[in-house]
Amino acid sequence: MTQTVSVVIPAYNSARTLDACLRSVLAQTHPVHEVIVVDDGSTDRTAEIARTHPVVLIGGEGNRGVSAARNAGIAAATGDVLFFLDSDEALTPDSVANALEILRDDPSCGCVHGVIAPEPLFDDGPVEWYKTLHAYWWRARGAGVVETAFFAQAAVPREVFDRLGGFDERLRDSEDLEFSDRLAPHYRIILTERVMARHDEEHRLGPLLSETYRRALLLVPALLSARAGGRSNLTANTPASVLAAALCLGSVPLPFLALLLSAPSPVVPLLAALPAAGLLAFCLANLGLLGFAARRRGASFVPFFTGVHLANHAALLAGAARGALGALTSARPSAGDRRTPERAAAR
Repeated sequence: MTQTVSVVIPAYNSARTLDACLRSVLAQTHPVHEVIVVDDGSTDRTAEIARTHPVVLIGGEGNRGVSAARNAGIAAATGDVLFFLDSDEALTPDSVANALEILRDDPSCGCVHGVIAPEPLFDDGPVEWYKTLHAYWWRARGAGVVETAFFAQAAVPREVFDRLGGFDERLRDSEDLEFSDRLAPHYRIILTERVMARHDEEHRLGPLLSETYRRALLLVPALLSARAGGRSNLTANTPASVLAAALCLGSVPLPFLALLLSAPSPVVPLLAALPAAGLLAFCLANLGLLGFAARRRGASFVPFFTGVHLANHAALLAGAARGALGALTSARPSAGDRRTPERAAAR
């Protein structure tokens, strides 16, 4: 029996990308039953652009966040399978068909989700290329049966929501982690490259690092929670990469400190070599990723990619350190405050 598919697209100030997003949905090789755009209080031309396409447009009551927008889409949908797509993404033509095939072949699967394409939706420069290449790399590396679902591009049978309920509307960030915690004990979650979308990523370095820092604030509590629950969530950076970055960045002040303290002369050169050793270790820990970047953008792009990747690790480490300090001096965050540090990415 052919399953009908409702595509749910939460949208907030998405005028830049919504047309490309909707065109990709309407061009799927498996025709969709309906497309539901949930306008989450946009102040730009999002609603106007949605009306130029054959979609169901739902107007939200102000900006309530992605969880509330997705829940509104779930309530309005009539399809057997709900396919969630972020409004700043454009699907490859066979993504819906591939997701349905995987769900059909594995009745125990409760969610099929995809990866970010290595090419951005719009080419806005080298920072965005760094972001898309890295986003593709770590997701593709983890493809298979996983414990975490990302709902930027994901297909879920309606019966899953009938059983588990919707998204936690208290969460405006990493709501997919909370839903994954409820999903994984009952259903298999499959991450696959057969579902793929080009994403309009952040293209400015400052906002990119700020986002990484913010998401890292609850890194330590989130990792402890995952370990306590016996889960192994997908992460954007390996422990070896994070440790090497910490060595590289943390050792930079040491030779200067040694000079200030009038340390014996052989000590200073040894300490001065530590940042270089850390950088080498960082490159070795990311050798596969750097090679992938070289194949996609050329060898001349690798130094820039490495520098941004190291800066992103610096923001991650700073956020994690502050978050760990806060966790030691205050009560553990409630479930409504949980966020996943490395995700989203993940977004």
